Amino acid sequence: MMRPVKIHSSPEIHKIAKILVEHSARVKKGDYVQIVAGMPARDLILEIYKQVIQKGAYATVKADFEGLSYLYYKYASEEQLKHFPDLAYNEMKKTDAVIYIGAPENRYELATIPPAPLTIRQKVTRKISNERLKKKWVIFDYPVQDFAKEAHMSLPEYRKFVFNSCMQDWDKLKKGLMVKVKAAIDKGKKVRIKAPGTDLTFGINGRLGAIGDGTCNMPDGEVWTAPEENTEGYVTFTYPYERMGRMIKGIRLEFNKGKVVKASAKTNFDVLDAMLKTDKGARILGELGIGCNFNIQRFTNNLLFDEKIGGTIHLALGHSFEECNGKNKSAIHADIVKDLRPRFGGGEVWIDKKLLIKDGKFVL
Repeated sequence: MMRPVKIHSSPEIHKIAKILVEHSARVKKGDYVQIVAGMPARDLILEIYKQVIQKGAYATVKADFEGLSYLYYKYASEEQLKHFPDLAYNEMKKTDAVIYIGAPENRYELATIPPAPLTIRQKVTRKISNERLKKKWVIFDYPVQDFAKEAHMSLPEYRKFVFNSCMQDWDKLKKGLMVKVKAAIDKGKKVRIKAPGTDLTFGINGRLGAIGDGTCNMPDGEVWTAPEENTEGYVTFTYPYERMGRMIKGIRLEFNKGKVVKASAKTNFDVLDAMLKTDKGARILGELGIGCNFNIQRFTNNLLFDEKIGGTIHLALGHSFEECNGKNKSAIHADIVKDLRPRFGGGEVWIDKKLLIKDGKFVL
């Protein structure tokens, strides 16, 4: 006798799936929806799949599991790394919405892979990433044990943290604080960031602010823009940046005439150096992001959450966003977070002659 299929969906899972399907991906009847997820998120995958079908849309599931990426980057030839995946590109062109669920079994499975093949592949597949940005899409990281360990929490505590950061009134946050921050950016011409180890300036004249209200990231809660290509000064980052399983700590960058002219790091400098050499745009700032989600108060070593921490900013090397009138092009977009709260030394963000942030608090 065949066993019945066991499908478990807690109230939390049902609610987060509903947010992802309805608020973030805005799935409607007739949409072609890709659900891309790691196997540990099985209960959420099934719940999203069910809700997409109930919307009258067409769902396809691409399930990932530990070992696939490692085997590819360890054994792929240069020809294979440089081969453009036409099938994946054509599928993305026909896709209406993509829901990505991060759920790693081993977050560091690529830690021993040299940076070169990863950089090559990222450049090759950038065309697919650009196509995906034209669609409805959202990224959510499922609370797995790997993430909980990185955040120094028990799994139940981490699950509570994740859902609390996501389950809030996104329209209220958007129409309150984030609209005010966007307005300051839209009117501004120059940004200055001052903090211990940091004195950085760049133009934003003609650049627009964009609001992260949960339609692309979940959780969300940031306002971002695309700097002009004229950055000057230096910045020391509070938190590490992870690239393909390698943690780069103690990052310090110096800019002259818009480009990184000197870089240092306390760990894995070779990875940072290789990233900066990806292409001409990799040494140019592509984003200033301002964290506005005060439901996130602690560093978790997961960028999806950390770049939204209320009282922080992040700067991204590489590709800038067209919706902000950004001009820089690159195969990379590397967000690195700086904390401006007093316990991390404090700091200020100025737009023209007006103070926007003082020691992690908004001055509006």
